[in-house]
Amino acid sequence: MINKLDNSNTVVAKQIFTTFQNSYKIEAQLIGTLDFHPLSRSVRDIENSTTLFYGFIEGETLAAVIEVVINGDYLDINSLTVDPCYFRKGIADKLISYVLHQFNFSIAIVETAVVNTPAINLYKKHGFIEFKRWTPSHGIEKLAMSVKKAL
Repeated sequence: MINKLDNSNTVVAKQIFTTFQNSYKIEAQLIGTLDFHPLSRSVRDIENSTTLFYGFIEGETLAAVIEVVINGDYLDINSLTVDPCYFRKGIADKLISYVLHQFNFSIAIVETAVVNTPAINLYKKHGFIEFKRWTPSHGIEKLAMSVKKAL
């Protein structure tokens, strides 16, 4: 079940934090870095965030989280994390579908590491195409992808 999460609630923020930590540790290994910025995000950072969080609840567990920002005609997917216990169950796919259908936007944008093939393939499945590559100061090559909403 997908629900909007109240990240200002400390209990919920801690659940989001745990899902982020579990997922981002795996992504950091995939990317090959120990200094992965998303792992430094605190519970307080999550509580104070003005982004929108949606979670996939499996039983009593927050199995996955998607974080988005709506800025005018743009939908920006800031993060998509799945707890490793729930990998390969189609949950990330369901969360992407949910936000792509939930909001009014003309273009959705997401960024990920170039070496994050599973994420890239998942976004391609939803029609995202690469439009930019660059290497930020942290040295991890990234790419940006977008998809236009079919009207």
